[in-house]
Amino acid sequence: MHPVEITDANFEEEVIKSELPVLIDFWAVWCGPCKMIAPSINELAAEYEGKAKIGKLDVDNNQAVATKYGIRSIPTLLIFKDGKMVDQIVGALPKAKIAEKLNSHLKVSVN
Repeated sequence: MHPVEITDANFEEEVIKSELPVLIDFWAVWCGPCKMIAPSINELAAEYEGKAKIGKLDVDNNQAVATKYGIRSIPTLLIFKDGKMVDQIVGALPKAKIAEKLNSHLKVSVN
């Protein structure tokens, strides 16, 4: 499982209308710290399959969404739930910290 490629064109469908919480990695090809967290993002995509959607948005090719959410430095990770932005992580954090933030927004099933 790989992260979903999020674009200006599919943002509404993939993020706003998503049934699952969505973590978006705003990145660019030239960004060193973005490359550092890329393996973590790929692992999270596999680990959270069915629980959350993990996506990547290239800020150079999709400036409308990046501008709308005020992305000024990358990597920036945004978490969306029920179509609204609920959290933000700026900078290259360890995978465990990203997972911790994401976990706090997952639906908890009560038995």
